[in-house]
Amino acid sequence: MKNKSLVSIHDITKDDYEKILNLAEKFEANPRQKILDNFVVATLFFEPSTRTRLSFESAASQLGARVIGFSDASTSSVKKGESLKDTILTVSNYSDVIIMRHPREGSARYASEVSPVPVINAGDGANQHPTQCLLDLYSIRKTQKSLENLHIAFIGDLKYGRTVHSLVIALTHYNTTFHLVSPVELKLPSSVKRFIKEKNLEYHQYTELEEVIPKVDILYMTRIQQERFADSLDYERVKNAYILKNKMLENAKKNLRVLHPLPRVNEITEDVDSNPKAYYFNQAKNGVFVRQAILATILGVNISN
Repeated sequence: MKNKSLVSIHDITKDDYEKILNLAEKFEANPRQKILDNFVVATLFFEPSTRTRLSFESAASQLGARVIGFSDASTSSVKKGESLKDTILTVSNYSDVIIMRHPREGSARYASEVSPVPVINAGDGANQHPTQCLLDLYSIRKTQKSLENLHIAFIGDLKYGRTVHSLVIALTHYNTTFHLVSPVELKLPSSVKRFIKEKNLEYHQYTELEEVIPKVDILYMTRIQQERFADSLDYERVKNAYILKNKMLENAKKNLRVLHPLPRVNEITEDVDSNPKAYYFNQAKNGVFVRQAILATILGVNISN
């Protein structure tokens, strides 16, 4: 992965996952190492972000890198009509790696093709979010002690949820049984399901959340994403389709953990936060260690033991 872009989870292998997760463990034990003090990291966020942007910036800063960029495209020359190509070529003159979020699917791949420095996809529309996928794998492995042979439920927006798409594809390497809970109009796309089918893995589809809770090791909740709907009436119809409440976890497995890529709106009530099964804020914290591992790997630096 040295000097290579990370645009899609397809760009890396199962061995790459394992190397990054193992390296993230080392960073969790020792996150403040000045191993990137000769590097400049650019964060270009054409779409709003809190956890992804700040965890990348925290990861880079704790490793000594200088961080440049923008969190609002309206404050950049994009507002003047500058093309994505020109933005990428310009910023690549000032940085060693570019981390980019963009609302248009395929934008990260295009950026990686024109950029002379590596590009890390921090989310391109409803397509992919590979670094979130890797921190999710890290969180699952940390809570379950393994990634193999787990029952994992994905809840909510499975059609537009880029975090879901990336994670489902990655988990097909680990003999996962998939439990897919969504409104009919927000089912997991066939283009993602085919990866499950190609590995001859089981998947089950549901419309009711309560039905799946006792069966699984991980509940991966997602919000219904208003920004992905062209028709506001369609959003209003499904926005409260699934709401996880604390009492609903009473019959869950002891090892069950609740994950969410965040932000949440109202799909997890606040009374769940104090339940030991709630892991979503720890999951967000894990993003720093995993993104440190990704930056170190792509920039080709060694870490202290």
